[in-house]
Amino acid sequence: MLDSLCSVRYPIVLVAVLATLFFIDLTVSSSTLSRRALQQQKLLNNGFRMRLHHVDHHVKNLTRFERLQRGAARGRNRLQRLNAMVLAAAGGAAVGDQVQAPVVAGNGEFLMKLAIGSPPKSFSAIMDTGSDLIWTQCKPCQQCFDQSTPIFDPKESSSFSKLSCSSELCGALPTSACSNDGCEYLYTYGDYSSTHGLLGAETFTFGDPGEDQVSISEIGFGCGDDNEGDGFSQGAGLVGLGRGPLSLVSQLKEQKFAYCLTPIDDSKPSSLLMGSLANVKPKKSQDEIKTTPLIRNPSQPSFYYLSLEGISVGGSHLAIPQPTFELRDDGSGGVIIDSGTTITYIDKSAFTLLKKEFIAQMKLPVDDSGTGGLDLCFKLPSEATQVEVPKLTFHFKDADLELPGENYMIGDSAAGLLCLAIGSSSGMSIFGNLQQQNFMVVHDLQEETISFVPTQCDGI
Repeated sequence: MLDSLCSVRYPIVLVAVLATLFFIDLTVSSSTLSRRALQQQKLLNNGFRMRLHHVDHHVKNLTRFERLQRGAARGRNRLQRLNAMVLAAAGGAAVGDQVQAPVVAGNGEFLMKLAIGSPPKSFSAIMDTGSDLIWTQCKPCQQCFDQSTPIFDPKESSSFSKLSCSSELCGALPTSACSNDGCEYLYTYGDYSSTHGLLGAETFTFGDPGEDQVSISEIGFGCGDDNEGDGFSQGAGLVGLGRGPLSLVSQLKEQKFAYCLTPIDDSKPSSLLMGSLANVKPKKSQDEIKTTPLIRNPSQPSFYYLSLEGISVGGSHLAIPQPTFELRDDGSGGVIIDSGTTITYIDKSAFTLLKKEFIAQMKLPVDDSGTGGLDLCFKLPSEATQVEVPKLTFHFKDADLELPGENYMIGDSAAGLLCLAIGSSSGMSIFGNLQQQNFMVVHDLQEETISFVPTQCDGI
């Protein structure tokens, strides 16, 4: 598919991206350009908001439990992709004389609306904090999946340009090739889905209509004309928010962003906040903010790794050996925080202890039927009664995060089940989005921290 693969290398530092409100013709004077650039930078400094909709938002008449089951099924597939990527990096991607395209995260659980081009064309894209590349489907398509909005045609946009193979963004791609048209990219995902096309630059418009929208020129993105796989059809592409140079966050030179996720069954949208809007303060006490440092993994530079030091159930601190959640020298193991995985997955040995402690404290019979689709479910009493669940606390470095019960126990009265929304993993561990709901999750890239702020996310 690719004519000549460039050498694979770690991402390099990007130069600052010029941000302007409007597409600027080459005849515009430098003074006008400066004024517009300053005006755009002022808007960026004020920050902007994007509404997020769950990928199952359009599927009506689903119970909370059914939404959880659908999300958990997608999450298991994502976990497999992530583990495959980490193992490939730990063991090396080269096989003989062949170079295999690296597996990247892809897919996700939330969609954002944005617009691309001049004039702007609206579309929905999957938000993914586990990858970097921004891409959408482009005409003329060799192979494209169905999407609800028209496929982007770069020939109809006055602000589209192709990026050369000598561009820094092309150099930051994990797999690229040179063609007569410019920089050609290939992103391959662990479920054999992929996007392939040309790397371009375009004007993107962010924010909801009726609010302060921000248009930013020269955003590098993948213009995919050969896109395969089942996981992308909810949207028309993907917006990577990872830590690498290709991501939206890196290209905007943002030092801070945050998201606030509403419950899985809430009809109200979630929010993604960029720039100064992510400077949130708790309404009651500064003690409500739980802040933990980010860890860097050189073999997986896009992921947001956290240091998880232990887990408590009720008043019992689980006897999990210290190295269980540590990042290993070969880049495997460790714990990432991820918006694109529904439930939390922890190391199998730790999950065994967690499961045992929940069974001991729940005082309900265990359901072994497997109908719940999760690793641990209990049988609800036939009579309507209030069920007490033990407190669950994740002990991150410098931050003991106690979760609300609805963030980890999901019941279904019709099925008579109450299930723990946590699963086991044979590789890396993932702190999923269900456990993050109704927290403002602030990514401070300058301080290299993650903060959790209790927030009613449907009210912001």
